[in-house]
Amino acid sequence: MMNMYSQRCAELVATPRTWLVTGVAGFIGSNLLETLLKLDQSVVGLDNFATGYRRNLDQVQQAVTPAQWMRFRLIVGDICCLDDCRNACLGVDYVLHHAALGSVPRSLEDPIGTNAANIDGFLNMLVSARDARVQRFVYAASSSTYGDHPGLPKVEDEIGKPLSPYAVTKLVNEQYADVFARAYGFQTIGLRYFNIFGARQDPNGAYAAVIPKWTAAMIHNEPLWINGDGETSRDFCYIANTVQANVLAATVTQAEALNQIYNVAVGERTTLNELFTAIRTALAPRFPHLLEYKANYQDFRAGDVRHSLADISKAQTLLGYVPSHRISAGLIEAMDWYIKNLTV
Repeated sequence: MMNMYSQRCAELVATPRTWLVTGVAGFIGSNLLETLLKLDQSVVGLDNFATGYRRNLDQVQQAVTPAQWMRFRLIVGDICCLDDCRNACLGVDYVLHHAALGSVPRSLEDPIGTNAANIDGFLNMLVSARDARVQRFVYAASSSTYGDHPGLPKVEDEIGKPLSPYAVTKLVNEQYADVFARAYGFQTIGLRYFNIFGARQDPNGAYAAVIPKWTAAMIHNEPLWINGDGETSRDFCYIANTVQANVLAATVTQAEALNQIYNVAVGERTTLNELFTAIRTALAPRFPHLLEYKANYQDFRAGDVRHSLADISKAQTLLGYVPSHRISAGLIEAMDWYIKNLTV
């Protein structure tokens, strides 16, 4: 018996649609592109390459057939430009909006730039998608929206005060989407991501996510730093789960599932110390120097929450979301890409 995601994928292959993926050259965007092309969908991609990479698109091209790749059209443009957004939305059935400036530290250093991309750009996309009569607008929300709310697990309708400019922008996204649903009857769904990881996630730079950054450091036998005592915990979610949630959110038909916010995670908590051990264990057979490798500890990072754990029951009930990968399975699958791409 097919699960809901398999059923939706089969339906899409039988009746292809046209999708717009913003931030298509980024980590999540390029994984969405690969899955959609493999489902024989037509995809428009919008990216200004501020944080995305053409190499990600090259890898997608290598992973799909020539006929599937021909269904992809790239627009080099910026969501801060309304004309670019309007152009990208023409003739599109579904929008998967993932163009943004991520990272809590980046937002603390540059709140104006984060606001411009994440709020002004988001509103440009909402208006353009509404005017183009797009059927559904699915967007990347964030677990940072929970802010200082102490409760665990995190439940969608219980949030605290934001702890960073980035968190403010993601909260405003949710509010704008809700207003567009109420005022214009425009269908939106927000997906609050919890620490997504997987292939094509950038290990470089000051704002790199922890898993690729640590993996690169271990492979190259470079110092690795853990913020705080290492007992900070996160709900790490493999990219395949994220792709599933996007497809389900875009295609769900039940009225009660629309204009909602959903946690996208696994529902399991992993400490940074446990994560360090898991990555080192996965890499050690290929890199003998890791047998003696140890982490370094430094002060807690400003704007970070101490613990994060998602309640995913709402997404399970209304979207049919069932995570395909726990963190251990996701790490095993991701390591093949990390080793291949980070050893050069």
